[in-house]
Amino acid sequence: MTAFEEFGLSKELLTAIKKLGFVEPTEVQILSIPHILAGEDVLAESATGSGKTLAFGCGIIDRVVERQGLQALILTPTRELAEQVKDSLIGFLDKRPLRIISVYGGVSFDQQVRALTKAEVVVATPGRFLDHLNRRTIKVSNIRYLVIDEADRMFDMGFIDDVEKIIKVCPNNRQTMLFSATLSSEIKRLAHRYMREPREVSAVSQVDPSKLKQEYYNVPHNLKLSLLVHFLKYEKTGLVMVFCNTRKTTDFVVKNLSTNGIRVMAIHGGLSQNKRTNTLSSFNQARTNILVCTDVAARGLHIDNVTHIYNYEIPRDPINYVHRIGRTARAGKEGKAINFLSNYDHDSFSKILREYREFSIEKMSLPQIATVEVVRESFRPQRREAPRYRRR
Repeated sequence: MTAFEEFGLSKELLTAIKKLGFVEPTEVQILSIPHILAGEDVLAESATGSGKTLAFGCGIIDRVVERQGLQALILTPTRELAEQVKDSLIGFLDKRPLRIISVYGGVSFDQQVRALTKAEVVVATPGRFLDHLNRRTIKVSNIRYLVIDEADRMFDMGFIDDVEKIIKVCPNNRQTMLFSATLSSEIKRLAHRYMREPREVSAVSQVDPSKLKQEYYNVPHNLKLSLLVHFLKYEKTGLVMVFCNTRKTTDFVVKNLSTNGIRVMAIHGGLSQNKRTNTLSSFNQARTNILVCTDVAARGLHIDNVTHIYNYEIPRDPINYVHRIGRTARAGKEGKAINFLSNYDHDSFSKILREYREFSIEKMSLPQIATVEVVRESFRPQRREAPRYRRR
């Protein structure tokens, strides 16, 4: 196994890596860091949790110069990932005085403007970065390093047009690094348009399939919640993620689990940034061990020690199923993925089985469960105002 010392990294960066407890480089780091340090463009297929932030961070931190303006830009699809990447990069600095900031919507624009005047490295979501470009509150003429993180997620969320606009305003003599969980034909076309003879590397998922047990239960739609309550109350679990397809279902599940005495937190795109950040922090620190979420938490975010994944609803896109179950059975630990199938889920589940024939998903018999009372949102009709007549 290659050691970090063999890459030729600075003493300061090696010290920071050692302090963080990293002993051996991961596969994506071994494959990509030599090309990144050589100044080559890199197109990397890399799963969440595989160590890609340190991979592209090595080149940025060791070559960006203090007090020379914005030199490195990392684009991420979500606010949470922007914060996570920023915090990770700051952790690699040790005592270096580089200024690394995150830029995304939902927070003060003016505070970001002030921070941008001093930052050497910016981690940003595409929409807010474009806002700064349009208002001329950010300078891109000195950008030498561009990272596009979670590129497949950018496509899924409809951000790719914004990403291309940003790429086009960056200097041509830059180094571009693109990381994605999958390298689709669209991503390869994007790389062909905007990268210079990129070195293509592929790192396998860190999930150990031998330690991941997958199960499914056929359950009437009106008993899904009762089955979930049964498992969460009576089955021994560690950190649990419960996935839903929509914000509305997420809120419904959270409300009803709480009603049934189960402590739980939620994360989805409709929550404020502070709420989402605090929720992830509480979950990562196991202050709350059950997180109900949409696919915003399925990839990109660093979440350790998840033992159980519950798919309360089956995702419509098979790749999202892979990302969801990839949250457990990591780093040699065992995990379990449990799927609830009602009439609404069978088509999506069939797509997953066709797409991933290597998956072994065992059919389970329903246990004896007590039916719980379901609290639904009450319907409040809107008040109709009396018609107004103009005086003549």
